[in-house]
Amino acid sequence: IRYSPNSLRSFKSIYFNSSEAKNLGPSSGPNRLRDLCTFCTISLDQEEVYRTKVYEKSVSPFYGEDFYFEIPRPFQCLSFYVYAKSMFQIRDLPVGKVAIRKEDLYKYCGKENWFQLQPVDPHSEVQGKVHLEMKLNELITENGSICQQLVVQIIACQGLPLISGQNCDPYATVTLVGPARWVYKHFEVILMVVELWNNGNLAQDVFLGETRVSVKILRNDHIHRAWYLLQPKGNGTKSKPDDLGSLRLKVTYTEDNVLPSACYTALRNLMLKSPDVKPISASAAHVLGDICRESVGYEALLPVVRLLLHHNRLLPFLTSVAALELENTQEANTIFRGNSLATRCIDDMMKIVGRSYLTVTLKPVLNEIFESNKTCEIDPVKLKEGDNVEVNKENLQGYVQKVFTSITQSSSSCPPLMCDVFRSLRQLASKHFPADPHVQYSAVSSFIFLRFFAVAVLSPHTFQLRSHHPDPEISRTLTLISKTIQSLGSWGSLSKNKLVRQLLVIRCVHMIFNREVHKRAQGRKRIGKKNFKKRWLRVTNQELSYHKQKGKEALCVIPVKNILSVEKLEESAFNRKNMFQVIQSEKPLYVQAGNCVETNSWIEVLSQVSRCNPGRLSTFHPSAYVGGSWLCCKEPNESTPGCKPCTATVLANIQLDIDCDRETERIFSFFSSNRSRLQKMEDACAGMSVYLGQQEECSAFTIQDPKETFRTIKELGEVLDDLQAHHDSKGALTDEPGTM
Repeated sequence: IRYSPNSLRSFKSIYFNSSEAKNLGPSSGPNRLRDLCTFCTISLDQEEVYRTKVYEKSVSPFYGEDFYFEIPRPFQCLSFYVYAKSMFQIRDLPVGKVAIRKEDLYKYCGKENWFQLQPVDPHSEVQGKVHLEMKLNELITENGSICQQLVVQIIACQGLPLISGQNCDPYATVTLVGPARWVYKHFEVILMVVELWNNGNLAQDVFLGETRVSVKILRNDHIHRAWYLLQPKGNGTKSKPDDLGSLRLKVTYTEDNVLPSACYTALRNLMLKSPDVKPISASAAHVLGDICRESVGYEALLPVVRLLLHHNRLLPFLTSVAALELENTQEANTIFRGNSLATRCIDDMMKIVGRSYLTVTLKPVLNEIFESNKTCEIDPVKLKEGDNVEVNKENLQGYVQKVFTSITQSSSSCPPLMCDVFRSLRQLASKHFPADPHVQYSAVSSFIFLRFFAVAVLSPHTFQLRSHHPDPEISRTLTLISKTIQSLGSWGSLSKNKLVRQLLVIRCVHMIFNREVHKRAQGRKRIGKKNFKKRWLRVTNQELSYHKQKGKEALCVIPVKNILSVEKLEESAFNRKNMFQVIQSEKPLYVQAGNCVETNSWIEVLSQVSRCNPGRLSTFHPSAYVGGSWLCCKEPNESTPGCKPCTATVLANIQLDIDCDRETERIFSFFSSNRSRLQKMEDACAGMSVYLGQQEECSAFTIQDPKETFRTIKELGEVLDDLQAHHDSKGALTDEPGTM
């Protein structure tokens, strides 16, 4: 992401959930939509940006689809259209629409609302803006009287709709409007109306929109130049429509004005410190989730997850919040099954880092399901005439087997961060339920099967595994496969399924890397070229070993858990290129790889497999200890700490473009809109400290240590006030009509 660090940037986005519709179509008459399938679309002004799949015949269909998108341009109106799919007409039939103006979106933010469908009127379907220049002049007529002259110039238009897929051919009309009653020869102009039309040539001209400007804003001999948004005909006044039904929507509109990066330093540092705070419930990240739970659920945690992920701070945070949840889990069979702060954070992590994993694992078999389109219905009530339930059952079993095999053979593709989190969950679950040997598997299956693979199979378009919605028959097949995967991944099945257990004992590294190298003896012999010998170097998830030849017994084995760092070695140390060192508690192992690419590969693989080892070094010596001193820093003591910072281990398989300033601004917005809840939490901490116990008003929050939580909230308050002052001084980026 390239931008000036001192610039003010503006971002707009919309998240929506289209839940259901009811009583679609006219309330009476032959046009009732009992025999037509329907679908829903979303438009920014007149530009369609999303379309649901087609739902089977029902006047009250359940859509249940989520969609999120960034808004790349100014807009006036967000519209939701319901269409009926016609089998005998070329065009789909518009049933009705819900149109919400941009300035009204905040009224519905984050809440489910029922909206009455309005008729789709061509004169109300407008978008774009017009650039006008207006000037009022005083003129002296021939008889000496003074009159006024209005000069109007239409400079440009932007954002006009396409007409039949082509750029429109617009022209404008200007109308002067006076009061309802006026005297002949003394016409008083109070309003100017500019209408835009598309020249239809042989077809009928199409109305594109209008704008109304009060002449009162003009002053003599002063040029007024401004952009105006196009509006519906007559400002969209309508007669009372027929009852076309209603649509239930949940819309969240977000507008972020991102300040220069330096403004976010304090808040960003406070959030990044969260994994180290004890207890974790007193951290800034956990406090945010606590105060936003009632207003937006756990949606406020997504920017926290992305920020911590970017800075390699997510794993310790997830481990801590999972441990906190386990403290309140009494039954092993309910482990990580609810919607909590911990499960939401891990869900978000999997969706962010696991997208390519899903592509590798599921996309080939999903493509086969879509292309072969075999019937899999096994419910006798839903069978069609001519269907054979036994054949359908075989089809379903075949698909399930392929999906399940793809999953159980996918450990080599699982992102390292997911593996680290699953390993941590297994350890925490085993420690909390020591008498239950299967709980370590159910802790992981709650996520990998129920919340990841099963969801992706059910809605492949949501994870970009397919570009379009499945048709109703394929959708039913995916539902059956998804339910079966959930059953196979359930706790009861895991205790009997060896194959699943093999998948869930996920290794820390997924490839065995081995190459021929030159290895230097570890200080037992005299320094010289003869101390470098050709060896076969091999690494697994458990150990690093070297052998005289490939396939021979190991000459030396170094447990992976003993590796403290893996770094490059300066060429000058032994006058050899492509050197790296494996630092352990004993003598470092010096290795020369075959080329620079292999050097990087060895460092990456060894760093990945040892990245979670306790006691990893923060500094190292980039050269060797030779002749009684370190060649790099000349220190004589061989045990002297390193003179250079270790290279940070970047998790492989995560290529993310995270704008940390924007994520921090989102965090600030969530805190700002929930300051009253933050104040209540601060008061609850103060009350607990005074009365030395849990008070009734504290039950809405997780407060383990009231003093530490109070300290965090006070620090948050200062940081938020300072950031708000930056916002007030910078102002906001606006695109208001009637401005220069």
